[in-house]
Amino acid sequence: KRSYPFGIYIEVAGEQIEEELEGVIERRIHEYCNYIEGLMHLNQRYDIWLRLSQKSFDKGLNSFQYIGKVLQRLYKSEMPIIEKIQVTFITDPEKVKEKWREAMAVYEARDARARGLKDEEVDAFYGCTLCQSFAPTHVCVITPQRYSNCGAISWFDGRASARVDPKGPVFKIDPGECLDPVKGEYSGVNQTVKEKSLGAINRVYLYTAFGYPHTSCGCFEATAFYIPEVDGLGIVHRGFKGTTVNGLPFSTMADSTAGGRQVDGFHGLSIEYMRSPKFLQVDGGWSRVVWMPEGVKTRVQNFIPKELVDKIATENDVKSIDELKTFLEMKGHPVVERWKAAPVEVPVEEKKVEVPAVPMAPTALPVAPIAAGGFKIILKNAKIHAKRVIIRSKEEK
Repeated sequence: KRSYPFGIYIEVAGEQIEEELEGVIERRIHEYCNYIEGLMHLNQRYDIWLRLSQKSFDKGLNSFQYIGKVLQRLYKSEMPIIEKIQVTFITDPEKVKEKWREAMAVYEARDARARGLKDEEVDAFYGCTLCQSFAPTHVCVITPQRYSNCGAISWFDGRASARVDPKGPVFKIDPGECLDPVKGEYSGVNQTVKEKSLGAINRVYLYTAFGYPHTSCGCFEATAFYIPEVDGLGIVHRGFKGTTVNGLPFSTMADSTAGGRQVDGFHGLSIEYMRSPKFLQVDGGWSRVVWMPEGVKTRVQNFIPKELVDKIATENDVKSIDELKTFLEMKGHPVVERWKAAPVEVPVEEKKVEVPAVPMAPTALPVAPIAAGGFKIILKNAKIHAKRVIIRSKEEK
């Protein structure tokens, strides 16, 4: 079993086809490939990962021709504006590189178009549920200043998609009342997300990784993760093959983030969102970012405040949390100001108070979440029996 570089090049024609629809048509490759049994399409644009099961291969799914025919039929049936279509699979590594460079230039031009628009200047946002086959409760909220997590759908792409396919996976959202302009909470967004997630998600803050953060799918380009030892945020993108400063690779981070959940301190996002003025603005934005791979730092360097560029560590600067602390102090990173001197712990003699057992009937407890060590334990209809209680005095910190 091996991995091979390849490209999918789709050409379409029709009287109603516009250049603005390019990103919309491109993103449907993800949805339509996943209609094929035994074939899994993940991610977007330049990060595509296509997996074929051995079982489907043995049954005869052993040629790109079959995949191409499926794409042709689905595109023409699902998007009637497409009158003619041609699908080409590129397997020559050199030609793949050539097309990759061409595509990256197109992506940059497409992304740059939306950068001048502000969330406050539009009367509609857009939502996307393309990834619900992998993350059933995920609903992506797309605004001018917050790209889709996958990085493939801008506000303009969302508008175009909702117009040509009103009943499709990309739809218009009425923002409603702005409940909190800093956190990015809107009544209309909350209502739509609740409906589309079947009640699993009730509130969303668009500009933070804490509280009620935007849900994460499985196709996000990068993950922001909280580093409690320094009270800062790290960022790792999908293309990074090493381990992050906390010793975990992207795959582990992604597993902790994905699935359409709201997880404090684990936040899926796009590269383009890192270029937004609203990038994690509640959490401090770039002033809170302390570590990221050199590769992605280079890509967004022009959007990082100049005074912070050299203060954000990469894998070339530090390898551990201890080294990161030293680096941040040496560079004078703003996050250092958030640190507080750890209180000196005074040993306290442990006192045990014996409480005689009191016969009592088992009590059924209501559902109660218990938070410990970053995990949440939920007790449902639990029965707890106590024969002895030990009370230890502990000095408050």
